[in-house]
Amino acid sequence: MNEGAALASGDILLFLHVDTRLPRDALGLIRSAMEDNRHVAGAFDLGIESSQPIFRIIEQAASLRSRVTRIPFGDQGIFIRKEYFMRVGGYREIPVMEDVEIMDRIKKQGGRIYIIPRRVSTDSRRWEQEGIVRCTLRNWMLQIFYFLGISPYKLARFYK
Repeated sequence: MNEGAALASGDILLFLHVDTRLPRDALGLIRSAMEDNRHVAGAFDLGIESSQPIFRIIEQAASLRSRVTRIPFGDQGIFIRKEYFMRVGGYREIPVMEDVEIMDRIKKQGGRIYIIPRRVSTDSRRWEQEGIVRCTLRNWMLQIFYFLGISPYKLARFYK
């Protein structure tokens, strides 16, 4: 991601998971959000491609979490001003939680993170393969352990 960012020619970087799709008007929404020069980064609300009602609860919980903490995750389509990204040193070279780490670092340095109230669309495959409850609980535990100071290298063993 850092190498791609260094080669990018635009002013705003967008980091998007391969199994995540943006809403149709995403680029315009990002431009609008970043017109406010106080915003240095942002993301979208999480949407999960599935008709199962449990995913609506997971989406709501993720939206609430990212609004309260101002720490969106990579599957929410993170965008960052390029000059700011380079100034803070980009993503850390860690096996997991690199998205959380950079958003937390931005927040701690006083950078404003904007959450666009539109959903990306993320594939539900992983939840369905691993089990919705198991996958969700594992993700929550990884987040908790990360914020308790457990090394991302140790946490990577639980995220396969």
